Amino acid sequence: MIDEAMSHTWVKELPRLDGLVVEGTYLVKESSKGTTRNGDPYLAITLSDKTGDVDAKFWGCRQDQYPFVAKDKVVRVKAEVLKYKERPQLKVIEASKPDFVDVNLFLDSSPKDAKEMLGELKEALREVQSVPLRSLSETFFEHQELLSQFIEAPAAKGLHHNYLGGLLEHTLSVVNMANLLSRHYTFLDRDLLLVAALLHDVGKVRELKWRPYSIDYTDEGRLIGHIVLGIQILEDLLAKIQDFPETLHTTLQHIILSHHGQLEFGSPKRPKTLEAVALNLIDDLDAKLNGIKSFIEGDTTEGHWTEYNRLLSRFFLKGPLGRGDVLKEMIP
Repeated sequence: MIDEAMSHTWVKELPRLDGLVVEGTYLVKESSKGTTRNGDPYLAITLSDKTGDVDAKFWGCRQDQYPFVAKDKVVRVKAEVLKYKERPQLKVIEASKPDFVDVNLFLDSSPKDAKEMLGELKEALREVQSVPLRSLSETFFEHQELLSQFIEAPAAKGLHHNYLGGLLEHTLSVVNMANLLSRHYTFLDRDLLLVAALLHDVGKVRELKWRPYSIDYTDEGRLIGHIVLGIQILEDLLAKIQDFPETLHTTLQHIILSHHGQLEFGSPKRPKTLEAVALNLIDDLDAKLNGIKSFIEGDTTEGHWTEYNRLLSRFFLKGPLGRGDVLKEMIP
């Protein structure tokens, strides 16, 4: 049996370990049965930790022998690192059920302190002067069940801020940028933009699930989506406030409904107010910069360029051309 006290080999380290035998504890993302041309059974597996995914083959293995090597289960493996189509692949030698699972192997957390981020967020919203909008933000912060989910939730499954605390980090960033933008473009309604920024992604606390080991969509997340779920949460919060202005109510609904900007991006409506346009642009900027930064940092391709990003249809340079160490490596 494998000694579970032994160290874990991160998926991101595998490209430089070709030919070596490694050990680690991984989440099984996919597992399917197969048969070789000679009729021998095998399992085709996708193993994962928080640094990435890797394909693996368990030759000569029948699934009934290893029922724990199944989707969404955690398995401890000893395997040889091979290369297939220029990418690492594992040839599993041994597999066992771990006695203890460290969730930190699979779920990353925001590099920023959650308590500090929440304090900064509350401080930013204290500047709201509008009485009904200030009442709405205070009602949000007083909703302990909602707030506890909001603090822990990721902002996405994979695109951006896809780690614990990611939703809080993303929301704080959008609120801070909304604050800056409204000071520059003084024709924007600053109070409205700040509160809309606070609530724009709140539906993600119900769209996503993140325990025990991986981020995924809930049933209502797949069927309804975070934009409409966010409207439902907005309505629940407004039900606690007396005499909230109807026009303000409608305007907030519109900003949340339109914050993805385009119908093909999931927004039921395109932005039709200045604040809705501003929030869409801020949200998109923060999401893209965080997502691209994470993509570049997680890339294992040799050289100065990342592998092709299919979502954004381009390669990315790993460092500015003017940066000394990049230029030094590029000059023969």
